[in-house]
Amino acid sequence: MSKLKTAIIGATGLVGQNLVRILSKHPWFDIVSLFASKKSAGKKYYEAAKWYVENSLPDDIGEIKVEYMENVEDHYDVDIFFSAIPSDIAAYIEPKLAKKGYIVISDSSIYRMDNDIPIIIPEINPNHLKLINEQRKNRNWSGFIVKTSNCTASILSLSLKPILNLTNIEKIIVSTMQSISGAGYLGLPSMAILGNIIPYIENEEEKIERESLKILGSFNNGRILPAQFKISASCNRVPVYEGHMINVFLEASSEIDAADVVKSMETFTGIPQKLSLPTAPKKPIIVRREPDRPQPILDKGTLNGMAIVVGRIRNDSIGKQYLKYTVLGNNMIRGAAGTAVLIAETLKAYDLSIECF
Repeated sequence: MSKLKTAIIGATGLVGQNLVRILSKHPWFDIVSLFASKKSAGKKYYEAAKWYVENSLPDDIGEIKVEYMENVEDHYDVDIFFSAIPSDIAAYIEPKLAKKGYIVISDSSIYRMDNDIPIIIPEINPNHLKLINEQRKNRNWSGFIVKTSNCTASILSLSLKPILNLTNIEKIIVSTMQSISGAGYLGLPSMAILGNIIPYIENEEEKIERESLKILGSFNNGRILPAQFKISASCNRVPVYEGHMINVFLEASSEIDAADVVKSMETFTGIPQKLSLPTAPKKPIIVRREPDRPQPILDKGTLNGMAIVVGRIRNDSIGKQYLKYTVLGNNMIRGAAGTAVLIAETLKAYDLSIECF
């Protein structure tokens, strides 16, 4: 199997660095180009990137000369672009690349809710990749854009899929405790968050409520029909470096047994597991039975950060159709970089043939 050539746009940020870490020793992909802001352009990557993530920066990657992201459309010797840039920049760079025929796998929030742009979690909705055909027709592109979801929506949606395999859901209420890394390394002043909780994250609640329904929706006649239940989210920033935790309260359409939910989560797998994709965890959901788990410091790295961890699964005392649980996921890996690579692996496994899904 020949390796595909990849480039990372926004390579010096936290998500970009995690992409570098995952892709640097990947059996299917080679990193050939790194792009960042004008401040970093022209420097070797080890000079431009203050390395924040686990493991040392690979020497060969550190020697790559960083290019200016505004010039990315002039770069042709690449098969897949991974985009980890702010939405205002992604808004014009990503469409230019797709129009030129490139595959763009993007962590940026821009375009996620467009009717012809899929938000993909490979274990949940790989068939939504068929939307790429509509995207190409609508926009006259030879390439395409695929989006990862909001990091919290990714963690939530993955926990909900095994429940939807058992029963319909009427409504969900979630309260999040989101780590500071979700705001970027320079995103929050230390004086604002140390010893503190901030009960507001701009646009986060709306992203969770909208994107989760699109992810869990059905593909039919060239469009995605959103899942037919309601989500209400309340989001909080907490003084934890990495790992987003969510308390989930849901009402099912009929009685639901917590024991059945545990079994459904523990046995849940998807295409990445069936194909044994390199980045896929053997089990995307790990259920902990201890009363005080999951915890960010103990569970954020479960199966290389690609598995979410669920605990405290129980029926609610107000009725047998009510369920509540706590879920934790690594916002940098499962919520961003890891899922982006998993999408690329899914496409590569099917030789980039969208009809396979």
